[in-house]
Amino acid sequence: MADETPENRDPEAVSKFVEGFAAQLAEAGLPRMPARVFAALLASDSGTLTSAELGERLRISPAAVSGAVRYLAQVHMVSREREPGSRRERYRVRADQWYEALTSREAVIKRWEHALREGVDSLGATTPAGRRLAETLAFFEFIDGEIAAMMDRWRAHRERLFG
Repeated sequence: MADETPENRDPEAVSKFVEGFAAQLAEAGLPRMPARVFAALLASDSGTLTSAELGERLRISPAAVSGAVRYLAQVHMVSREREPGSRRERYRVRADQWYEALTSREAVIKRWEHALREGVDSLGATTPAGRRLAETLAFFEFIDGEIAAMMDRWRAHRERLFG
């Protein structure tokens, strides 16, 4: 549409999207304030905002921004960048954010698989607890393989859609 430019956006509609999507993320388990910050970054054209910009857009304190960004950085959902020639940081969400987030989860799944293998060995594979852990291990091994194959398919699909 010809009127889809940043200058023509309805700030109220953008705010409604940010809060609505943040509520969906929070319902799925993301803490509320990090969900709001993530949604605001996602809705920004540049994909980057400063702490002050986030505070202003979301009407939250610098401490709330700091805590939310710290959480999001720890779970690899945002990255921090220094503004050239400044001490200010900008927070960035990338277009391939979901891909990166899922890819980083692969390392977590591998650690869980290792721990579960140790648990099966410690508890005994034929005990009820050992069998339960073995089934959990088999599930994560299956998921690990499926995620890798799915990511390959996504890369090809993304290339077709976005070049």
